[in-house]
Amino acid sequence: MITRRMNAFNEPNFLGLIDILKKADVSVVNLEMLFHDYESSWQFTDTTYTRSDPHNLSDLKWMGVDAVTTANNHSFDFSEGGFLTTLRHCKDFDLPAAGGGTDIDQARAPVYVDSARGRVAVMSATSTFSEQSRAGAGRPDFPGKPGVNALRHDVVHYVERDVFDALQKANKVLGYEGFATAKREFGFRGNENPIDPSSEVHFLDNRFVLGEEFGVKTSVNESDRSGIGNWIRGAQKQADWTIYGFHSHESGQTGEFHGLNRLTPPEFLVDFAHWTIDQGCALFAGHGPHLLRGIEIYKGRPIFYSLGNFIFQNESVLRLPDEAYRRFGLGYDQTPGDYLDTRSGSGTRAFARNPVFWQSVVAVCNYTAGDLKEIVLHPIDLGYGRPIPQRGRPVLAEGDAAEEILIWLKNASEPFGTKIDIEGSKGYIRL
Repeated sequence: MITRRMNAFNEPNFLGLIDILKKADVSVVNLEMLFHDYESSWQFTDTTYTRSDPHNLSDLKWMGVDAVTTANNHSFDFSEGGFLTTLRHCKDFDLPAAGGGTDIDQARAPVYVDSARGRVAVMSATSTFSEQSRAGAGRPDFPGKPGVNALRHDVVHYVERDVFDALQKANKVLGYEGFATAKREFGFRGNENPIDPSSEVHFLDNRFVLGEEFGVKTSVNESDRSGIGNWIRGAQKQADWTIYGFHSHESGQTGEFHGLNRLTPPEFLVDFAHWTIDQGCALFAGHGPHLLRGIEIYKGRPIFYSLGNFIFQNESVLRLPDEAYRRFGLGYDQTPGDYLDTRSGSGTRAFARNPVFWQSVVAVCNYTAGDLKEIVLHPIDLGYGRPIPQRGRPVLAEGDAAEEILIWLKNASEPFGTKIDIEGSKGYIRL
């Protein structure tokens, strides 16, 4: 989430990070900022209205970034026009951008990076999206819909008898029962899965099933998985390496009461990550929750369930719509600096108050004869606790800060059976 220039800085720990990116054969980041000059209308959202000067893409190139992924929940902050403008600027600055396009096939298609060690196909998708942003297929007589490669997922809520009976009663008394039936008849869910009213109820667009205990189960939409699989299969034939980037804000369950835990990936994400490796992808890189999740080595290939933040400058957006100000009780006398400071409570709430959102790693995967041999984890510090103009730019972490980051990631990776050796200011996963 870059909004400011990078090439003005020269501290050793920053230039050391740049050196790591440039020395890699191929470096890829998730591009979660839109690059435009406010040509398009904004859409209602409860988060940042992302915008960065298109020239900042040249700084990503200067840093050593070779390709970007663009499928995420911010892709349509400035509607279809803002997203397509971003893709056009990526092309202008020679940054291959995966995950979006003028229709669903272009969004699912890979972009390619040629390197001295082989050709890399980069693909990406997101499970966190608005319906407006989801790319659609065309017909011979009608064009497709621009947008992102969205992976839908089904959610089933398991509830105990007393709650199930209450939901059935509410559905009937409030008049939602007939509406849910009409939706099924018109094919919104699919008539191949009829509902058994003795064990299942649909309430406010959510599916509830009678169970012995409370729980939530998620599963990948098979139609989306099949379409994505077609493009992975084709990429295998045109590249030496295929990698998949994935954006997901959804959380899995953990603990005695099966509550959602931001650190835990949801079921469908684990399933999809394994599946991409089964299809031949060399690497799966997740992002979205803004913090580090665990690393899994699956069939000798790495799955990063979330690599956290890399550049985190969403507090330096230059202009915002009136709706954003009104949400915090601000009026025409306030400016973007007032809004962004108010939103974070002058650094006392949301992302600004928790150091885990400002600590991450750059993961370098080293291969020999096509096989993964080692992952080197370089911890980075994004400036937690500093003023807005000084935080969000990554530098290599050292000492206690580096150790804290690596211990967090080591603990998060243990449930996946992954061992991380901490040596000095780096972490190592050796196969």
